[in-house]
Amino acid sequence: MSGWGEFISAFAVFLLSHAIPVRPAVKGWVVARIGARGFTIGYSVLSTAILVWLIGAAGRAPFVVVWDAPAWAAVFTLFVMFDVVMVLALTIGRPNPFSFGGARNETFDAAHPELVRFTRHPLLVGLAAWAAAHMVPNGDLAHVILFGTFAGFAVLGMAIINRRKRRQMGAAYAPLLAQTRAATWRPAPHARRAMIRRLIIGAVIYVVLIALHGPVIGVYPWP
Repeated sequence: MSGWGEFISAFAVFLLSHAIPVRPAVKGWVVARIGARGFTIGYSVLSTAILVWLIGAAGRAPFVVVWDAPAWAAVFTLFVMFDVVMVLALTIGRPNPFSFGGARNETFDAAHPELVRFTRHPLLVGLAAWAAAHMVPNGDLAHVILFGTFAGFAVLGMAIINRRKRRQMGAAYAPLLAQTRAATWRPAPHARRAMIRRLIIGAVIYVVLIALHGPVIGVYPWP
């Protein structure tokens, strides 16, 4: 494909891949055949592959300048992405009844909510920050559309999930949220070692992402 064709096609496939597989009828059919774990693994691999294609297609789209990247853009993106990876490392799979991406939500400790004290949606905040950080050094039209859309979806997703969680949790939502916001962000004593372990894992993942960014995406992030 030439011109904008590949970018438009990749964007359409990306949107469809996030709309069709999660529909109850489709997901139920797939889970019945390969199991919930198989669905999660398959969906994750598919989503990642399409995302890599979409980002690559944005790089191959016609270059239309919207703004020139400032001299500090690369360093800024590296700094923000370190924070994003740390936030994800600390929150993925942790109890969080206010958003998605959590686990064992029934064990959520409102007295020690950790990062949930500052935001109910750490994963979506991370997505929005990732998109914004990548939009600064990529001021061409295709990348502005790409990362601007991701940032918009993340912000919109927060509002949608807030409304859904209020409805699902009913009268328990407001008191639990108030208690969470009034608590300390520091982890409970028994959870501190796990937090340190997650920070170390996050740092390793950050280094791996930096190393793979050039070979996989085609852009080397170091200034």
